[in-house]
Amino acid sequence: MSLLDLECLAATYGYSQVLFDVNLSLEAGEVLALMGRNGTGKTTTTRAICRMMASDGRLEFAGKSLHSLPSHAVARLGIGLCPEGRRCFEDLTVRENLIAAAQPGEWTLDTVGNLFPRLAERESQRAASLSGGEQQMLAIGRALTTNPRLLILDEAAEGLAPIIRQEIWAAIAGLKQESGMAILVIDKSLKELSAISDRAVILERGKTVWQGAMSDLTPEISNKYVGI
Repeated sequence: MSLLDLECLAATYGYSQVLFDVNLSLEAGEVLALMGRNGTGKTTTTRAICRMMASDGRLEFAGKSLHSLPSHAVARLGIGLCPEGRRCFEDLTVRENLIAAAQPGEWTLDTVGNLFPRLAERESQRAASLSGGEQQMLAIGRALTTNPRLLILDEAAEGLAPIIRQEIWAAIAGLKQESGMAILVIDKSLKELSAISDRAVILERGKTVWQGAMSDLTPEISNKYVGI
């Protein structure tokens, strides 16, 4: 049984249907890339998984249906989200952000500080005073301190300076090698995704149009569904 299973997932915003037929599965310890052009339903899929919006179809985590659960209960089941746009608590310090939703486990202030030394150096600073890259590190660290079984990273390196992007991707690679947690990562950078992901799922107009091993993702397929 997969850790996360989505089958025929559909979702709407008001009267506008956005997801029509999303299918994916994710095993424990696996890194899955969720890919597609802008507006294909990637972030909406993560919102449905985390129960930030209603959906239809099969949606199970560790064999349990998520449809009837509120978002905080989904988080307690073991799904940690680093959302698009960071959404740090700007008036709280780095430390306060990291402990706000912390759960007991491997990921603590110390282990997050080891992963992102900049956060340890700025522990007493307000999140609003951090750079964009530091806020992204904080958003990832905040998700990690919930000690999830599944970590969802939605555009975790988007819009950052190249050197910071490298730090973020190196941290994700380290998580893959050392943590053993499942990771669902959304991004457009095929080079970085290829280096860390076991498999990929591609969405087009709210539907799964391709899925398979990352090694099977040919330039023709990526150009057709992901390229500009």
